[in-house]
Amino acid sequence: MNASITPIRVLLADDHLVVRAGIRQFLELNSDFQIIAEAGDGEAAKQLIAEHLPDVAVLDIQMPKASGIDVTRWMRAHHPGIGILVLTAFDDDPYVLAVLQAGANGYVLKTATPDEIAQAVRDVHAGKSVLNEVIAQKLIAQITSQADETRAEPLTDRELEVLSLAAKGYTNKAIGAYLGISDRTVQGHLAHIFDKLHASSRTEAVMRAVSMGWIPPQLDYIAEVTN
Repeated sequence: MNASITPIRVLLADDHLVVRAGIRQFLELNSDFQIIAEAGDGEAAKQLIAEHLPDVAVLDIQMPKASGIDVTRWMRAHHPGIGILVLTAFDDDPYVLAVLQAGANGYVLKTATPDEIAQAVRDVHAGKSVLNEVIAQKLIAQITSQADETRAEPLTDRELEVLSLAAKGYTNKAIGAYLGISDRTVQGHLAHIFDKLHASSRTEAVMRAVSMGWIPPQLDYIAEVTN
């Protein structure tokens, strides 16, 4: 790793000290990470996020005082530019959909290997959506079962192009370069896409489009931490 590369500044929030210590230890084995703060509950996480403004917050779901879902909603309202990776033992469908609807960039199980979790943090920092294959399949199934309850507006050809590139892990800047449009225009298209699909995040928008057959399910964007 080139020493001139700025490390990814990470905040860890988990109510189990041993879990936080383990995550910190293996992340710090990589020179591209800097752990800037740790929190043992959701309210402390909010305070430390506001104070330190990390690049990525790694959150557990079940924490005292405020859950990872609550912290995610708060972050999207107050600090929308920070990447959010939920690292949890829960793979229950309601948890998955709730945290992604709240605006998390990724959802990874604690059964993943240290290398897989480290890569998930990198992917979230790069603007990608991160789900393992099992979680992705659960989410598609749940969204498909709800398809009749929430009618989505059709996307324009340009919006489908933008969403398809987002599904492959392209950042806004990369999408703009590929399509010959500005980052701001890409952001505008994504805002319209989220509104039409009643989605709160790239992940949810992509999954809804997959469930409706608008884009194929074999997506490079799914950073399969089970690989």
